[in-house]
Amino acid sequence: MKISTRGRYGLRAVIDLAMQEEECVSLAEIAARQDISFNYLESIFSYLRRAGIVIGTAGSLGGYTLSKTAAEMNLYDILKVLEGELSMTGSHEPENETDLRSFLREEVWDVIDKNIEEVLKKTTIKHMKEEFSKQEDSNFCAGL
Repeated sequence: MKISTRGRYGLRAVIDLAMQEEECVSLAEIAARQDISFNYLESIFSYLRRAGIVIGTAGSLGGYTLSKTAAEMNLYDILKVLEGELSMTGSHEPENETDLRSFLREEVWDVIDKNIEEVLKKTTIKHMKEEFSKQEDSNFCAGL
């Protein structure tokens, strides 16, 4: 499984949005902070908006907020929207599997998929935000 730029940039953008503490944030601000093309970010946010992960606001303060708290969102939910199936081997057709294929799927690929899913589901946006903030604080202190 390889996470595409849409998935990687989408996670960065959602974490960035979460770090703004309930403020309505414009895509231009996120794009500038994260060095992501505005047009590409707009495309990513269309997926996130349709899936109900972010809420677009209207008016002169137009921008986005998270639809839930950062503690209620996990990496799996976001990547599932942006990437589709999160699997090492993609979909498989069990009726066409040989005994060895079935064995490898059950003993290796499915186990890897399950572990990846568990990690992504237990890792919240809040956790990522907090860990990044710690890193930023230590980098700032190291520069003093």
